[in-house]
Amino acid sequence: MDKKQSRLRRARKTRARIAEQKQVRLTVYRSNTHIYAQIIAANGSEVLAAASSLDKDVRTSLSNGGNIKAAELIGQRIAEKAKAAGVTQVAFDRSGFQYHGRIKALADAARANGLEF
Repeated sequence: MDKKQSRLRRARKTRARIAEQKQVRLTVYRSNTHIYAQIIAANGSEVLAAASSLDKDVRTSLSNGGNIKAAELIGQRIAEKAKAAGVTQVAFDRSGFQYHGRIKALADAARANGLEF
């Protein structure tokens, strides 16, 4: 089993548990160059809010979309968009990534801006 398959296996287990609890989830994906976050409805069929380091206004303020500064900015933006959509409580879906570095920075910034995990 390679790294990607292991990560996807961990992600499947997390998503099954969140689906069982019927909660809105904050899903995070990171690549080498960018970071993405989405708020997904409890039934899994609708994206309520999204933010990424590819957004035009974010790209102008960042020189690199794949660092901790970018993750903090995306965490802040996703929390603001979630509040605008009426979502305050979410389950954190880290997509099988380890909870450190950029993933942790995004989660901390989202919590600091009003999202509850």
